Amino acid sequence: MKPDRLRCVFLGLSITSTWGNGHATTYRSLLKALACRGHSITFLERDVPWYASNRELDQLPYCEIALYSSLEELRDRFTPLIRTSDVVILGSYVPEGIAVGRWLRNTAENVTGFYDIDTPVTLAALKQESCEYLAADLVPQFDVYLSFTGGPTLKFLERKWGARCARALYCSVDPSLYYPEPQATRWDLGYLGTYAADRQQALDDLLLQTARSMPEKRFVVAGPLYPENVLWPENVDRIEHLAAAHHRTFYNSQRFTLNLTRQDMIRAGYSPSVRLFEAAACGVPLLSDWWPGLNRFFELYREILPVRSGADVASYIEMPEEQRHQIGERARARVLRSHTAAVRAGELENHIFACLDRLSYTRGRSRVALKHSATAATA
Repeated sequence: MKPDRLRCVFLGLSITSTWGNGHATTYRSLLKALACRGHSITFLERDVPWYASNRELDQLPYCEIALYSSLEELRDRFTPLIRTSDVVILGSYVPEGIAVGRWLRNTAENVTGFYDIDTPVTLAALKQESCEYLAADLVPQFDVYLSFTGGPTLKFLERKWGARCARALYCSVDPSLYYPEPQATRWDLGYLGTYAADRQQALDDLLLQTARSMPEKRFVVAGPLYPENVLWPENVDRIEHLAAAHHRTFYNSQRFTLNLTRQDMIRAGYSPSVRLFEAAACGVPLLSDWWPGLNRFFELYREILPVRSGADVASYIEMPEEQRHQIGERARARVLRSHTAAVRAGELENHIFACLDRLSYTRGRSRVALKHSATAATA
């Protein structure tokens, strides 16, 4: 019999800090929505210096947060919790994730899942046998493989890597945190993202070069880890780290916002960034590089503006205000309909219940087999 109230455990990269990662934003919105559906949640996070020194919170009203300092401490303190929970989900990029995954599979007695927030990166690393947080032999051991990337990648996970049940669980947005609000316009175009070498050329081509060609306009790039040799034009403001609490104000201070995608994500397609949904929920028109599946999430040219060159960017920046507002409003309506955390929580709940049904069926078959075996032995 399926429980009405699931006891859920997530082991993720971070929920306490958004410094240098988008995982925390995803976990916060998803777990909050799950709690609203009546489920109890514990989030286990490795206590590491770079998040500890940039920690935005250590408590949340919708889930219990527990920090652990080592794999040994994780095992010592949380084995009973893992064993008795209805579902335990391990996220990508967890420190010592392979060892954690093996421990989970040997300890958990109900549903286990892997939540891959970096699926194309994971698959590339698995192919090269260099993935530090997931081993190839672990992939088939999870009851469900939840992926930030959908489309053909899901079948590839099942056929190539043996995933039992690969399902898309895209990022989402909490509309109570991201919405339009009056702000003085500070920038014509902004970008929010941690430095990535394979995104930098696109940032140069689409934002920095455009800024140089339009000195009368204002631009901004927010995010950590950019190297010192980046040449920032004078009309480009830099924000080293922008805490999640300031994202809404940041988006609402722009006329347009730019989305840039990692090369692995472009090749795989069907990999929307959480920044897409956050900015759209604020009603800010989106400029995005193109990747396969983009039109599955937004209607091109009506809800999102694909760009392939700086000339495209410059043209859109000069767009009439009425048209700009209409694009932002349509994108917001699409997000509220299809890409909220509440929608994702319902999808995740369905995946978990399906796994519980399969587990219950398998256990029932096992009990029947054992009964028949015992009967035959005494006959």
